[in-house]
Amino acid sequence: MMDEQNEFEQDFGDEFTEGAYFSESGQSEDILEAAFTVDSVQDITTLNFTENCAEKIGKYHFSTLQLAFDFYLKYSKSKGFSERKSKTFKNSIGEIYKQKFVCHRQGFREEKYYTMEKRKNEPRLETRTGCEARMYVKFVPETGRWHLFYFSNEHNHDLLDTQFSAMLPAHRKISETDIMQMMNMLKSGISTSQIFGLLVSQVDGYEFVGYGPRDMYNEIARQRRQIPGDAARVLKKLEDMRLKDPQLYFKACHDSKGLLHNLFWSNGISQLDYLLFGDVIAFDATYKKKKYSYPLVIFSGVNHHNQTIIFAAMLIVDETTDTYIWLLHQLMFAIKGKTPTSIITDGAMAIRNAVRDVFPEVRHRLCAWHLLRNATSNVENPSFTSKFRKIMLGDYEIPVFKRKWVQLIKEFGFEDKPWVNNMYEEKHMWATTYIRGKFFAGFRTTSRCEGLHSIVARYVGSRYDLTSFIEHFQKRVAHLRFKEFKVDYESTRGVPIMQTCIELLERFVAELYTREIFLLFRPFLSRAGSMRVLNIENNDDCIKYIVCKHRRPDFMWTIEFRQDEMIFMCTCLRMESFGIPCEHIMKVLVERDICEILPSLVLDRWTKKVKSALNDPSGFTRDFVVISRQSALMEFSKQLAAVAAKSGVAKSSNPYVHQTTGGSGQSSKKKRQRCSVCQMEGHKKTTCPWQRDIDNNVIEDEANGSDDGDMYTEATAELDSDN
Repeated sequence: MMDEQNEFEQDFGDEFTEGAYFSESGQSEDILEAAFTVDSVQDITTLNFTENCAEKIGKYHFSTLQLAFDFYLKYSKSKGFSERKSKTFKNSIGEIYKQKFVCHRQGFREEKYYTMEKRKNEPRLETRTGCEARMYVKFVPETGRWHLFYFSNEHNHDLLDTQFSAMLPAHRKISETDIMQMMNMLKSGISTSQIFGLLVSQVDGYEFVGYGPRDMYNEIARQRRQIPGDAARVLKKLEDMRLKDPQLYFKACHDSKGLLHNLFWSNGISQLDYLLFGDVIAFDATYKKKKYSYPLVIFSGVNHHNQTIIFAAMLIVDETTDTYIWLLHQLMFAIKGKTPTSIITDGAMAIRNAVRDVFPEVRHRLCAWHLLRNATSNVENPSFTSKFRKIMLGDYEIPVFKRKWVQLIKEFGFEDKPWVNNMYEEKHMWATTYIRGKFFAGFRTTSRCEGLHSIVARYVGSRYDLTSFIEHFQKRVAHLRFKEFKVDYESTRGVPIMQTCIELLERFVAELYTREIFLLFRPFLSRAGSMRVLNIENNDDCIKYIVCKHRRPDFMWTIEFRQDEMIFMCTCLRMESFGIPCEHIMKVLVERDICEILPSLVLDRWTKKVKSALNDPSGFTRDFVVISRQSALMEFSKQLAAVAAKSGVAKSSNPYVHQTTGGSGQSSKKKRQRCSVCQMEGHKKTTCPWQRDIDNNVIEDEANGSDDGDMYTEATAELDSDN
């Protein structure tokens, strides 16, 4: 026995202190009895070290070296200290056969750390005391297991109370379950601090979590380092996404140094949406990915429920014309070359040039929100911005628009202001007067969804890396699709209550359009009852109807009806602008006793059955069996968690809310808030009437939205008479 002990001491090269030494020779069968066998982590969790002496601990044996380490870790936590690995011995083929575990306070700090002259921070607390507590293990070939050969519990320092043991670094471990839960929450956009708060709530106390927020941040960083490089991770993420969605298309562009330059992606459902609703797209490039200052470009549109949908997204390194041309070519490749009919942008010159190069025949409109923001920054006069907004959105005839514009610049003395003059030169790209008759599906801004604004701004203006950003962005896109799913259901589960006197026609429209489009159209149908037919003129090729408002003969429109083609055309051009018949055409339908909307007046993109035109409307759904199985498991886990969480605590209702008396006597006067859009007091951006008018983007009766009578009339129906 002494020879073996001397050999072991010589191998480790240490001077043994008082402790128990265990030999492998002469071991009886009871050494390997089941009570001291450790084959799994579960075996360790059941151990109680309160009464275990050194001789009893020496009987334990382990199937792996890691279990021996976990064993000593559990022991150290129960005693008020922590362990770390020390010397490791390997044989000639590189296999470990001996291992030394020591107390975390073993050894001493190096002398150089005591004499640092340029130290900026307070030195760390002294924790090394040369403690000799340790445990040695050795692999025994005869048993094929790891056995204890030396154990000492002689510490030269005070041991911690067990309630503080969990604060030692070696014991602050995050379980695999917590890591999985934490990463899933991160994918949903929950911040690390909020995740930690949720975990605290689950265990009912900070002290029971077992680790701190800093440990969570470190673990998140470690998880993100699983794949080296942010660019490599994001490409790997997109490859994994393509395994689930074979239709997903992405393209990365690198510079001469191999750095990620541009990144484009569009999933299968987005491409399907483009086939149906890609006639009008919004080109939004207003966000920056903060970590790399990458601009984020979003191609969006509007579906048959008048909801925002995302066609594609891109991260670009610069905002040059060549970059935008590359992006537009990638978009065309992803959606099989289908060209939009109209596009709306923020007006950046690089974007304009790219659109002109790739889509020379596409109608181009400037974003109303950006125009008002530019007006505010270039003119800095809220009164001018307010009147500029009215001229921009007002449905005036061309002579009236020109007269109002001259009055505006004279009123404020802006005849020589470059920005104002430049806006007039580009009036065909932003004034409703000149855009009338061009289909934009109700778009006025590059981003119609305020929720999308806030979510995207949150994620791109943060420390998220590219991979996390794409995960969060795709979550938001999925949420938009879920909203579409809900309104699809709402459009099929019932019929709206008829509210007009033209019930047959109203019922036909209710069955034809989605619920949202029907609600937008019904006011047109109601106003048809207030219209009068002044005159009917029969020609060889068509019948002309002169329609005016009741008791307002100065408001007149001409409707042409071509019987051979069953086509209606109105001088208001609402049908051409929005894809929904105007009240003037509806009046003629009533006059002719027609109880349905003719096919020439139906734009399929607004109907309930728009997706039925495709052979596979579901397109890219997951396997039904997998979905069912996942749903069942999720429901079972929820029930299990609910049962486990019951603690027998009696329910307690909320206290009554009592009105207190008295007060501090201080003045409650508040500073008047100022809107960031119009710069006026009394409201904020979310309640700004300008913002509401612009972002509403619904098909509305603009003819009734003006503050005067100088509207577009039949008498001046020459829309393109002045260029």
